Parts: sequence; C-alpha cells; structure tokens
Amino acid sequence: MKIVIDGREIEAEPEATILEAAQAAGIFIPTLCHHPAFGGQGHCRMCMVEVEPPLRLVASCTHPVFDGMVVRTTSPTLEEIRKNLVMLLYRRAPASELMGRLKADYLGADQLWIKDPLGSCILCRQCVNACQSLGLSAISASLRGTQKRVTTPYDEPSPDCIGCATCAHICPTGAIPVREENGRRFIWHKSFELVHCPRCGEAFATREQLQYAAAKTPELEESQLCDRCRRLEAARHWGELPL
Repeated sequence: MKIVIDGREIEAEPEATILEAAQAAGIFIPTLCHHPAFGGQGHCRMCMVEVEPPLRLVASCTHPVFDGMVVRTTSPTLEEIRKNLVMLLYRRAPASELMGRLKADYLGADQLWIKDPLGSCILCRQCVNACQSLGLSAISASLRGTQKRVTTPYDEPSPDCIGCATCAHICPTGAIPVREENGRRFIWHKSFELVHCPRCGEAFATREQLQYAAAKTPELEESQLCDRCRRLEAARHWGELPL
C-alpha cells in the first residue's frame, strides 16, 4: 500500500507499523523503548507522529499503516512533546550518556532539577522484555508512579536469573550494573561462576546460562562455545574458512 511520510510517497507492507515503514524507507523517527526484537511498546512516546485523516497524534511504533495515510514526523507540536519527554526522562536518568546527548539536542544548556544524580533507568522495559523472551521472569517493573523501577522480586536474588546479562547488554542507558572479576559475574544480587570456552579458553558465560541453552537447544553443540568461536565454526560449516 502507499502512504506519505513527510511529503514522500512510499510503499508499505500491509501489517507494518508507521515506524517500521519509515525505517524501511530510511526515514528517521526517534525512539527509546522500541527494539527490533520485540517491536513497539508505546511506553516512551518519543516516536509520536502526526497522522491524517483524521488529524491526530499516535505512537508510530504501535500504530499500523493504512492506505492513503499521511504522516508527519516533525512539527512544532511534536517537537514540544519530545522536548518535554526528554526533560522528564533526563530528570530521572541524568547519569545516562544517552539522556545527556538527548538533553543537549533538545534542551541545550537548560538547568533542570534532578531527583537522583546517579539515576540512569528510563523504564523503557527493554530489559524486562529481553528476560521474558528467553522464557524467564527474573526481573520486572515494580512499585508505581515516581517510585517505579525495574528490579528482582522483593529486591532479592531471583532463582530465575541465569546471569546471562542479556538485560544489561540491551539496556540503552547502561542502567543495569554487571561486573566480572576473578572468574565470576555479578549481577542482580547474585554471583555466577564463568565458564571458559573449550576452543579459545575465554571466560564467556555462566554455567547456569549454558545449562539453560543446552536444555532449550540440545542439538546445537556449538552453543557451548563463545561468540567468536561460534562464528568461526559457522564459517567453516558453510565453507567460508578452511578446516
């Protein structure tokens, strides 16, 4: 189907969202809570756009396209919305480099009241979605209002956590601390022993993480290798490297 984004007519897949159609056409729409692996959530509202007919504001990461749709990704109204969102999120997460860059882009040198100078979580929930996508529920959003945060149940070590650190890797603001030293990984109030890759010897994963992966995909022996060795194994399998 045909839609128009910022005066440019493009072809869009019938079941695509506005954001997916824009990204496919190389048109930028700012996002914070969206991730290609999970699709749109509509939490952060940074991806708001103007749509007609009829004229209205929608979250582009969740709103589907329709034939003849006209979309504007920027306008005085949208810029004011994004400016206010950045202001609120920066107040929550001033320690985040990402939010620091967005503040510079949208607010310049404006001085803001800060609740917690060390705060870095913007509640995008990408970490929660990543954990759930693995079939686990080690972390979730708890409490309400200004006290809302992502944590383990009762702030105690979660029996569901396998120490994979997927949540920390996907976090756009670096809000989840993970530390590795002396052959152990520390995350979410737990300590995990790191396993060494049998090919190169690099400490790369927790024992619980590898056991979970083996239970999910027992046919994939290479899942017990580090990322680099897995890529090399795949390249050899497909004949791209000599045996």
